[in-house]
Amino acid sequence: MELGLVFVVSILGLAVAGLLAKHILKKDQGTVKMQEIAKAIKEGAMAFLKRQYTTIAIITAIGTVIIFGIYALSGSVNLGVKTAIAFLVGACFSGLAGYIGMYISVRANVRTAAAAASNLNAAVRVAMKGGAVAGFLVVALSLLGVAGLFVLYGGVKNPESVPLTIVGFGFGASLVALFAQLGGGIYTKAADVGADLVGKVEAGIPEDDIRNPAVVADLVGDNVGDCAGRGADLFESTAAENIGAMILGIALYPIFGIGGILFPLVARAFGLVASVAGVFSVKVKGEEDPMKALNRGFYVTAVVAIIGFALAARWLLPGHWLIFLVCGAIGLMTSVAFLYVTQYYTEYKYRPVRSIAEASKTGAATNIITGFAVALESTAMPAVIISAALLGSYLIGKASGLASGGLYGTAVATMGMLSTAGYVLAMDTFGPITDNAGGIVEMSGADESVRKITDRLDAVGNTTKALTKGYAVGSAALAAFLLFSAFLTDAKLTSIDLAKPAVFVGGFLGAALIFIFSALAIRAVGRGAHYIINEVREQFKNDPGIMAGTSKPDYAKCVDITTKGALKEMVAPGLVAIIVPIAVGYIFKAEAVGAMLMVGTIAGVLMALVLNNGGGAWDNAKKFVEAGNLGGKGSDTHKATVVGDTVGDPFKDTAGPSLHVLIKLLSTLTLVMLPLFM
Repeated sequence: MELGLVFVVSILGLAVAGLLAKHILKKDQGTVKMQEIAKAIKEGAMAFLKRQYTTIAIITAIGTVIIFGIYALSGSVNLGVKTAIAFLVGACFSGLAGYIGMYISVRANVRTAAAAASNLNAAVRVAMKGGAVAGFLVVALSLLGVAGLFVLYGGVKNPESVPLTIVGFGFGASLVALFAQLGGGIYTKAADVGADLVGKVEAGIPEDDIRNPAVVADLVGDNVGDCAGRGADLFESTAAENIGAMILGIALYPIFGIGGILFPLVARAFGLVASVAGVFSVKVKGEEDPMKALNRGFYVTAVVAIIGFALAARWLLPGHWLIFLVCGAIGLMTSVAFLYVTQYYTEYKYRPVRSIAEASKTGAATNIITGFAVALESTAMPAVIISAALLGSYLIGKASGLASGGLYGTAVATMGMLSTAGYVLAMDTFGPITDNAGGIVEMSGADESVRKITDRLDAVGNTTKALTKGYAVGSAALAAFLLFSAFLTDAKLTSIDLAKPAVFVGGFLGAALIFIFSALAIRAVGRGAHYIINEVREQFKNDPGIMAGTSKPDYAKCVDITTKGALKEMVAPGLVAIIVPIAVGYIFKAEAVGAMLMVGTIAGVLMALVLNNGGGAWDNAKKFVEAGNLGGKGSDTHKATVVGDTVGDPFKDTAGPSLHVLIKLLSTLTLVMLPLFM
């Protein structure tokens, strides 16, 4: 019955996503000029994704063979086949979720722009429903994949051993998510930096100006970085967390039976229902701030999710359901706390961003200094929140008196935090859709009143993207602890002793991996931007008619150059993330790779917070000045904030989001490759 509910809700989730997609595609596409620009964005995005997924498919095929070979050589051919199949299914489902989500987002953008000609509420609803297609797909496909493999591998008859055979699903999702986020992140920020530096700084033309050859590449980047990349990221989060919690549920099988193992899937199914309710409740009242409408939708999602959580706990965890419900509530409150903290550090209503804007009055150097200080400061509260959530849920779970009740409590808290994942991903995809809508309106020369609406939506979209990055890193921290506990269980270890030299070295290299990976990702953006900056300068130099408005720039060439550059540059950081943990585990064995996993997770979470919040704060300091403050657009203060925003771009949209994935990749990789480390 439990699995029946999971399958029914998952299929209904896919059906709702399909109906929303159909509803959006029927919407008005605006003027002919709008449609021309949208077509260029759509073609560029799909061309990039086709090339990127071809590369990822090759890497996935090689990975499948290697995984099977490792298990076969260790004498577990049957387990090798199952793990390799699970890996392949996880990779395919992750790719599918990202592809379909972006397929709709590049069509929802022009429809949002057209809806803005009617009123604010119409535009918000189109953009949010467009984002919801990706959100519902991610959760539904994650549930279907894990539940389907559980049934296929005989989980109904033998539930205690099957969760360990489907960890490959999480690893497959992690691998695709890493390259999708890396490639998309490098592309979007190379295009953005190139467009800004040559367009706004050198040529002195506005953002999204039709004369800028890089402007279409920039708008394409919003989709391939934020839609496809973040979709794969949260797909991986939900999949890996489901599997990790199921593994921890094995210890409670004598008490709860199969219910303790299937509880994560049932709770996630109720979370999907909650996300649907939240999305359909979004409505802007009059001329209110659209962010208020999105926040109301989140609160609706949270309330329905906790009710569903209570039903699932009462049904599957009898006798102890209230204790574990409290653990789930802690996770949900953690997600709310993360949203507020991220909002504080990245919105220009508050002290941190305004301090960066004020510092910009004395130039770009003081902008960078203050912005980096804000980025470092922003790690404190999230660290306290994560610590309180883990410790609180562990102690409450332990109070149940059950063996492993404490660890299961942390697993339930992670489920609580991810119960709103469908709605949060819809909010995240709302960002690039509205950003694209603003660009389409600007480039098509639409009426000023329409531009005012899309400007408001773009500002809200920047906030939602920052909020969901905070949510993603918080959920990554909880999920990584959960998967670390699963690793200890599977490796038959009770603790990690850092006093042992080899184990300490493993932990030390784990921290170093985070810094090297971040450096490679940021440097990749610099290299990618170099290609496009030279191309834009060349076009301006060779064809003066572009600036005069008598010639049309070659947008397609900029898209093609950025695509090639991004796919080339994503390889090095991706390979480092995979090779280093395998090498450490093979040389120093399981306990050392466990230390790498533990220390790497801690360093990765803190670094991701620095990069995400710092980049978001720099971005909104620029927008604060552009809103007419401290001299407004064109002032020396504005020029300083543009430099800060450019520095922050690869932080918040490439290295930071990629670290979310790396944190969970370390966990799933070490679980799958464990036979090699024993």
